[in-house]
Amino acid sequence: MRLLLFSLPDSFEHTPALVMRMPNGGLASLAGNVDRHHEVAVADLVLVQDRVVPTVERLVRALEPDVVGFSIMTFQRRTAHRLIRFVRLLRPQARIVAGGYDPSLATEAYEDPALGVDYVVRGEGDVTFRELVRAIEAGRPVADVAGLSWRAGDRLVHNPARKVSTLAGDEVRPPDRGARVLSGYTFLGRPIDIVETSRGCTYDCSFCSIVEMRGRNFHAWPIGRVLADIADARARGARVIFLVDDNITLNVRRFEALCRGIVAAGLDRIDYIVQAMTSSIADHGATLAPLMRRAGFRYVFLGIENVLDEDLEFLRARAKNAQRSGGRPAGNATLRAIELLHRHGMYVVGGLIVGNPGDTRRSIEANLAFARRHVDWPYIQHPTPYPRTPMAKAFRERGLLVTEDVAEYDGTTAVVRSEHLTAEEIEFLRWRAERWMKARHFPVALRHDPWFVLRHARRMFGHTFRGCTWRTILRLEDEREAFRRYRAIRRREREYLHGLPAEVGGTPREAAGAGSRPTREASAA
Repeated sequence: MRLLLFSLPDSFEHTPALVMRMPNGGLASLAGNVDRHHEVAVADLVLVQDRVVPTVERLVRALEPDVVGFSIMTFQRRTAHRLIRFVRLLRPQARIVAGGYDPSLATEAYEDPALGVDYVVRGEGDVTFRELVRAIEAGRPVADVAGLSWRAGDRLVHNPARKVSTLAGDEVRPPDRGARVLSGYTFLGRPIDIVETSRGCTYDCSFCSIVEMRGRNFHAWPIGRVLADIADARARGARVIFLVDDNITLNVRRFEALCRGIVAAGLDRIDYIVQAMTSSIADHGATLAPLMRRAGFRYVFLGIENVLDEDLEFLRARAKNAQRSGGRPAGNATLRAIELLHRHGMYVVGGLIVGNPGDTRRSIEANLAFARRHVDWPYIQHPTPYPRTPMAKAFRERGLLVTEDVAEYDGTTAVVRSEHLTAEEIEFLRWRAERWMKARHFPVALRHDPWFVLRHARRMFGHTFRGCTWRTILRLEDEREAFRRYRAIRRREREYLHGLPAEVGGTPREAAGAGSRPTREASAA
């Protein structure tokens, strides 16, 4: 059979396509886990944000797929719905499959028969999708495919959940990067790819969708398989690798072994990006950090979350941000972790969440001041009530949720207020401070990637200071005027489907109006 798998074009503000266009690792894994005789094409639409509709039409008409799959995050739901209807129009006989965080945690959003979704793959999709494709090919019922929801008339029937894979043996095979039919994955102009070395996390942060997807657990692949996967990515041109594990530093000794393996295999001439837990870096960084730098790690995303204890309590993130002494908590680990990473020449991407229920202007400014002083690149977000997370329940119970429009659930649009500040004020405080923090890192990027930065500096600054003019910079106008322009730009940026036929989603203007805010996935990593 012919299979066509799409990821959506919607991207996070902190990862604009100009500087970072990463592949969807889940789709490459699906491609590698179906039976070999199938023809699989993977299309990451983030690569064609300015020509999504013609690209989708070209691929559907050229490949004539029997099955079309979509990987969808919560803030991509509206785009996904419209593209699903478009593909149904182009290829009525194709089976439509939806998977990813949003269909897994908000399956009801895909139940309307008018949408045209035939199947929903819930949770990990590698084995579920393989079994689904086998059943479709053989004409067998799918009632025994664990982790699958399937259409029966006007409703979806939900099969029992699939057990989380332990990643043992060859149940989950390596990804097939050769299935990609679009090109141009880059980070600051360098070819980038992603590699997964483990899955899962044993913590239960209130904002995180991972635990809701798979429970609290941690499973890892053998180091040898991971090194082979990195080598495959490098052989296909990657010069930057993002290790996308949910929490790679849960097993520090294994991470150390991976760093040694990277060096021994000669894979250390790649720039690595990784997500890490502050407590692990603080407790083990004296030995881990030099190994990381030797292996080629350059940027480390630290899940700082917040520098105030009361906010960490709400976020359920105190334990993973606690430094330990003699096995007991001994204060916040953040500063120690940052100091160790900086000492060994790595840059800290600081993940912070501001706008929690008890936040005041003073508490938000304290976090912004910390980021301004200590992190190299800010990744500041607002609490976002992703489906089924404890955070979503808490904000609803407190009456602090200000919109149900999930197109705005992108992390940098404030969709909740605090008990002291409006959502708009919270977003303004972040926006006002964050622009200058990002601008401060430009010289670092210039030294490492001079040709790219020199070519694109104007666009990079333009994106960072969207809404601003020289009058704003010279303080000849109220910054709130620039902020209003910025928000209008952000609303326009969410529209990727220019030229979509009216019968499947309306014109861009109509669609934007339908999705505007009524009253005014935080990171899943």
